[in-house]
This record gives sequence, C-alpha cells and structure tokens, in this order.
Amino acid sequence: MIITVVGIGLIGGSMVKDMRRIGFASKILGVDANPENGQRALELGIVDEVATLKEAVSQSDLVIVSTPVDIVAKILPEVLDYVSPTTTVMDVGSTKVNICKAVENHTNRSNFVPTHPMSGTENSGPEAALEGLFEKKITIICDQEKSKPIHVALIEKMYHAIGMGIAYMSSDEQDHTTAHVSHLPHIAAFALANAVLAKNERDIIFDLASGGFRSTVRLAKSSPKMWGPIFKQNEKYVLESLDVYIDHLQQFRESIVKEDQSLMYELMENANRIRPALDGTASVMNKKEEQNIKLYTK
Repeated sequence: MIITVVGIGLIGGSMVKDMRRIGFASKILGVDANPENGQRALELGIVDEVATLKEAVSQSDLVIVSTPVDIVAKILPEVLDYVSPTTTVMDVGSTKVNICKAVENHTNRSNFVPTHPMSGTENSGPEAALEGLFEKKITIICDQEKSKPIHVALIEKMYHAIGMGIAYMSSDEQDHTTAHVSHLPHIAAFALANAVLAKNERDIIFDLASGGFRSTVRLAKSSPKMWGPIFKQNEKYVLESLDVYIDHLQQFRESIVKEDQSLMYELMENANRIRPALDGTASVMNKKEEQNIKLYTK
C-alpha cells in the first residue's frame, strides 16, 4: 500500500513508522511545507520520497493529513481534488467541526474519514516521531456515515493494526469532549508555566521543582503553532471548559481564604473519584479489539 503523509511531524511521522514496521505500507511519500522537515524525514527513514502534494496524492492508496488544524482545513479540499475513487483520505486533527465544514460539499467528501488519535507528546517535528506511540490508546472516528464504508473499513483496519481502540462520535461531540480532556489541560499547563515564570526570581526554583510540577507543566512545552489554531477552532467548547475549570479553582481559593477545612477536603476527596477511570486507561481495549490487532498484524 502506498501511503502519503502530509505534514511529517509527531503524529503523522509516528503513524507511518508503525505502518512500515508492521508491513502495512509498501511505500511512504512525504509532503511538507518546510523543506528541512522533508529532508530530515528522509534522513531518518520515515519516508521513502518527498514529493509535491499533487504528485504524492495522485499515486497513493491512503493519504494522512497531519498538519496543524488550520492548515488541514485549507489543504484538505485540494487533497480531495487529486484523489482517485479508491484513495482513502484521513486527518488526525484535534478539532473536527471546522475541518469537516471545509469539505462538506466537495465531490469526493465520501473518500474522507475524519479521525483524532488520542495520543501524543509535547514534542514536534520529524525527530519527535516514535514507534509504538499509539499502542493501547483510543482514536475517534467522526461522522462515519458521511464516508463510504470501504474507506471507513480501511481506516479501522489501520488503527487496529497500530494498536488502537476506536470510538465513534459526531464532529460536534468530538470537539466538546476533547475540549475538556485534551484542550483544557494544555491551557492549564501554559497558564501554570506562566504563573511560575512570573514569580521566579531565582533559577534555583526550577532545580527544586519536583516530579509533580514537571509532569503537570510538561504540556507547556507544546508547539504554539499547533495549539493556537486548536483553541481558535474550538473556541466555544474551550471557553466552556475554561469557565468550569475557573469555577473549581475559585472553590479551592475560597476554601483556603475562609479556612474551611471541611470544604477543602470535600473538594479533594471528590477529585479522587477520578482515580478508577484513570487507572483503567491502561486496559482500555477489550478482548475483541486485541484479537483484531493480532489479526491485522499477522
């Protein structure tokens, strides 16, 4: 299978590395607006060739669009202009409503399967690509009824093959859910980093920072070029999640100001209720999905 990855960074690069490893791809073409990224991807063996968008798409069985979400919305119509009837196109963006609107009236809309693999790191660029990044994680397929079953089936097969479980949502449901579990945590990390930087009078404070601080603020190292467009495209639900978060921060502040130990412990104990859900993420896939993975990797 000939696969094109448009935007050779963390997600797209990691995805095709896994596809090469399991034999899902026979040839991988790369398209990137930054020539240095393309050359680096060649050097690292992530792609076999770097080509123009038209050259790559016109000869591919599967096209993965993995650019920042604002670029996805701009480039996706052009990608669909170049596809054959059998070419499957997918994206991996963290927002979906705006992206889907950009191609809702395109003649080849049914070739497109909107997806969001819920995995990543704070790093970016070809060097950030990792094998096994998606193992035992969840991907979201959106609005599958608008895509031809043959294209949905290929995407399902691919995601199972690289170790992912699959959830199905509408674009709006996806944007609403990820605003709380993905977009808000990044905003919180950026804000926490800024708060500490604003108060830091001595560099030693970072030498004293514990694992808790480092793990909490890790996401603040994420690329503004990627996350700025996400916050903008998902403005409605990001603001909703922020309002809820600020309300809960205010409750903690009031418990301290009023020296209300009872309220403070109540808030923390209530938060502890999330533990079972988080502890269960390591075994998120059921036995049927695990069997599918074994089947597709034979």
